[in-house]
Amino acid sequence: MILEINHESHTPLHKQAETLIRELINKPEYKNGKLLPNEVELSEQLKISRNTLRQAINTLVMEGLLVRKKGVGTRVENKRIFTGASNWLSFSEEMRILGIEIHNFELQIFRHEVSPEAAAFFNIKQGTKVMRLERLRGKKEHPFVYFTSEFNPQIPLSASENYNRPLYEILESDYGIIAQTSKEEISAAAADNFIASKLEIKHGVPILVRKRYVFDIYNNPIEYNVGCYRADSFTYTIESKRNV
Repeated sequence: MILEINHESHTPLHKQAETLIRELINKPEYKNGKLLPNEVELSEQLKISRNTLRQAINTLVMEGLLVRKKGVGTRVENKRIFTGASNWLSFSEEMRILGIEIHNFELQIFRHEVSPEAAAFFNIKQGTKVMRLERLRGKKEHPFVYFTSEFNPQIPLSASENYNRPLYEILESDYGIIAQTSKEEISAAAADNFIASKLEIKHGVPILVRKRYVFDIYNNPIEYNVGCYRADSFTYTIESKRNV
């Protein structure tokens, strides 16, 4: 891949370099932890200073996309999957955009007594039966997330839908329900015996827990979702801008 900086552009040189390196590390040959060309070679190819190049690389190191080791070089970090909070999507859509092939290890859907959290979210009585979807998903090497979803009982879901389709596509195409807003809570936890066995990790290992409260276009609550992620395989990024 030929890397070229446009020195006539108004875009800062380090941002251009960052964009080019992002494109480079998405190439198939770099996805297994390959070392980047050394900084001298890269800075000469891009016709920028090493300090400018380091500014670009440091951004990607901070995001966890690259790992720098003294005396070795900078290599692509291939362990983690990154997702962000700026534009939320279904898990299937997130992974498709990232170019990651997802495997379904387990999938169950059944009627179940609503959890206290979902009952409060849907404003329904404890003991009400709702549809509950449980899925264990990941890359072919191993699962990295265990999802549970509970749905508002007003949605006439059954167990006959094809849940290999993206969830929000099912809701929209089959039932005319458009998911629009997601409010999320993110926390760290220690894996209990159940989650540890599902994610193939040891009991007590740190995991990321993401709770998602989903509303439709009329602000009606439609889904309460909890995802438990392997911490060694998943990073959640948040970008914020300050008003100036």
